[in-house]
Amino acid sequence: MSTQQETTTTTSKGFERFDPTFTTNVIKSIGPKTDPRSRQLMGSLIQHIHDFARENELTIDEWLTGVNFINTIGQISTPIRNEGHRVSDVLGLESVVDEIAHHIMTESGETPTSSSILGPFWSPNAPFRPLGGGSIIQDPVPEGGQVTLMHGTVTDLVTKKPIPNAVVDIWQASANGKYDFQDPENQTDNNLRGKFRTDENGEYHFYCLHPTAYSLPTDGPAGVLLKLLDRHPMRPAHIHLMISNEEYKPVTTQIYPSTDPYLVTDTVFAVKPDLVVDFKPRKGDPKATLDLEYNIILAPKTLKGMGKSSTSTTIGLEPRL
Repeated sequence: MSTQQETTTTTSKGFERFDPTFTTNVIKSIGPKTDPRSRQLMGSLIQHIHDFARENELTIDEWLTGVNFINTIGQISTPIRNEGHRVSDVLGLESVVDEIAHHIMTESGETPTSSSILGPFWSPNAPFRPLGGGSIIQDPVPEGGQVTLMHGTVTDLVTKKPIPNAVVDIWQASANGKYDFQDPENQTDNNLRGKFRTDENGEYHFYCLHPTAYSLPTDGPAGVLLKLLDRHPMRPAHIHLMISNEEYKPVTTQIYPSTDPYLVTDTVFAVKPDLVVDFKPRKGDPKATLDLEYNIILAPKTLKGMGKSSTSTTIGLEPRL
């Protein structure tokens, strides 16, 4: 039985409490030059917003609180702080869109590497770095940082063959839980960021840091929302990856250490079981103390059953400038 309070639309004498044609008229006001997809999305949005207001009998004060909350999101956002993206993540919306966009399975039940949310910290400006001995650690290793050799093979979901010349784009926070552009006092631009191309055997390898759990910034609307919902702001430690090749469906994902205490309660709901990995001790390498093998599987673009692309270029926006 649903616990949600039902809202009656008629009085005891049969009179309508709300104008039954109002929402329809608002949707019908969408002009003829509106493209079909925008018409579908905005019509549905209007319908759901109006239904939400009626079902919950939204008060004027509550509506104004919501309007002010949206205004604050815009006011606090900057080219390096995407608060709208962060609030979307706290509400779980990006994870839902990610699930819709990346759903594929072969006839034998096999799936490619799971996707995960992009998050607000990706940069289009990360440079390509050399594969042999390459590293995304461009500054001195921070206090508490554990250098890791990360390596693996990128393969085809269908043929199982390695994929040469695939681009592995990686970014992560430093040991203090901050990304380069959040931390100009301690990090240079593009520290802990880089792109690598797989070799003829589909292999990649580079040095990075064991990731660190961190708190979302709580000094803005996302923090207000988390406090209202009695939730913590912590993200489990993770490394971001974006893997692409012109003949394959790109995958954006995150991987998480199996020992992290926030795996089950990730505040942006992005953890998936097959993205949890084990870091192991590395011996005989003066550059690293840990080893991480992570193999990646891509699906050919010709394989059916895909969702719609979820790249940031869909609507012409970049996650950050």
